[in-house]
Amino acid sequence: MNSRTKASVGVGLLLFSSLGLSVLVLRKSDEAREPTILKESLYIPSAKAVKALSLGYTGLMADLYWTRVVQYFGGKHHQRADEYKLLAPLLDITTTLDPHLMIAYEFGSIFLAQKPPEGAGDPEAAVALVKKGIRENPEAWRLWYHLGYIYFDELHDSKTASEVFLQGSQVPGALPWMKVLAAALAQHAGEAETARYLWTQIYNSSNDPNIRANAVKRLLALRVDQEVTQLQELANRYRRETATVPGSFLELVQAGYLHGLPVDPLGNPYLLLDGRVQVSNPDSLPFITKGLPPGQKPSMVVRPKSGSS
Repeated sequence: MNSRTKASVGVGLLLFSSLGLSVLVLRKSDEAREPTILKESLYIPSAKAVKALSLGYTGLMADLYWTRVVQYFGGKHHQRADEYKLLAPLLDITTTLDPHLMIAYEFGSIFLAQKPPEGAGDPEAAVALVKKGIRENPEAWRLWYHLGYIYFDELHDSKTASEVFLQGSQVPGALPWMKVLAAALAQHAGEAETARYLWTQIYNSSNDPNIRANAVKRLLALRVDQEVTQLQELANRYRRETATVPGSFLELVQAGYLHGLPVDPLGNPYLLLDGRVQVSNPDSLPFITKGLPPGQKPSMVVRPKSGSS
């Protein structure tokens, strides 16, 4: 064996010994602490420091830290804990060691976003984690999906969720329902013009008959919402100017507020009951948000599975 070969072997043994020592130190430090202390403190809190100590074996160390994430989350979840203080830093270390470990972004964001005791109750940290994943993996459209639903489900921000889904829909390989979700949430957020534009685009660009039929229903719903709003304004104006609650649209026609009895896009007459505009057959117009009978809620947005096609 020549001197160069001996040197290579020596360096290799040193690297493996150092890595083994790093792993052993992590394990021993865990064992040496009281359980309650271990759960809320990190032996090496810096992601950059852990990466430097990995001596190039970042993938292996990322797997070890992802295991720690799962163990930590599982233990706290089993205890029905109110706090998960180490969850965000453990996930930061894991994804710094391996920026392409998709499972850490996808499941880690769920662990962070869910309300205690099911999770950390920290949707802002979940947003930060997924945005980090998107920066490192710009081709991963499913991360846009997770980000959009954190905004919608946890932060109750339909407008931003719609914008996120729309951005994600433009990533190559993204499934068509990403744009459908963007349009549906724009409608849910009251962004009527944005929703109308998106649904029209979806109708014109899709060959899927189900998607096109859904777009037509959504566009009809937007039209109904606009018409109900306008008719309600007329009814309110009549009430203010005559000090009388209109009992039907015929009164508004006779008073010159309308030129004829109004009908919805399907030809069914709008109703005016005690001064309140109502559609006569709401079941034929899914997704409307205005003109519903008292107590009836608008149709909710259906969440598709991230792996559906």
